[in-house]
Amino acid sequence: MSFLRDLVVDREVAAAIDSIPNNINSLGYDPWGLNPEAAKTYFSLAKLIYSYFRPNVVGIENLPAGRVLIVPNHSGQLPFDALTVATACLLKAQPPRLVRSMAERWFPTLPWVNIAFSRSGVVVGDPINCRNLLDDDNAILVFPEGARGSGKVFQERYKLRDFGRGFMRLALQTGTPVVPVGVVGGEESIISVYDWKAGAKMLGMPYMPISPLLPVLGPLAYLPMPVRFHITFGEPLHFTGPFDDEDSEIDKKVRVVMEAVDSLIAKGRSGRKGLFT
Repeated sequence: MSFLRDLVVDREVAAAIDSIPNNINSLGYDPWGLNPEAAKTYFSLAKLIYSYFRPNVVGIENLPAGRVLIVPNHSGQLPFDALTVATACLLKAQPPRLVRSMAERWFPTLPWVNIAFSRSGVVVGDPINCRNLLDDDNAILVFPEGARGSGKVFQERYKLRDFGRGFMRLALQTGTPVVPVGVVGGEESIISVYDWKAGAKMLGMPYMPISPLLPVLGPLAYLPMPVRFHITFGEPLHFTGPFDDEDSEIDKKVRVVMEAVDSLIAKGRSGRKGLFT
């Protein structure tokens, strides 16, 4: 079994994870289900997908040590944006960061996916989970647009949905800097022209994308195209004030982050020469 794992585990991934201090128990797990040895396998697979998208990563030196909230735009129907940002943080950041991604509650209901997510550090996007992880000086990857962002149709690509306030209240409560991130490429990797809400409701999904290629390719229409991702990390943003302030005051701070993310998206889009380069 260890021989097979050695074949699967990427050496760069293993070295990065080994360099990160983890609060694990005698069984090899941390309080949120992360298992560093299993994470090596899952992140090795993630690296293959990461390489498929050939991301151009800019500004990752802006990622500070210690607790941090990483806040990108959300897109692409499937969480390839989360995978590429998380893998970039593990392989490109100095020191490497094993980010804890906040997942939609729907994903842990999927067989196998729930185990893979948990063992590789993903947790349900719950405020208590997030606060406890920040108190433990983790890097948290959160998408304040939620499913409304990832399920956008092609006609609305790169138009940010309103961010939720939860991440900002946690940033204020825990004194955590916010690093805005612009992800370009996800919108074109899997194209959706319609969200079939009735079908999504029947299957208990947050949305059901309909691809224009579905009549021709069938299920293969949902395989991502080899679009090159462009990931731009902005400078850390620091906020002060009471975490339980009026919604209107929190919204002003959230708007600052949204504008920063929007600017980074524009920078990433202007810097690419084509969808695949």
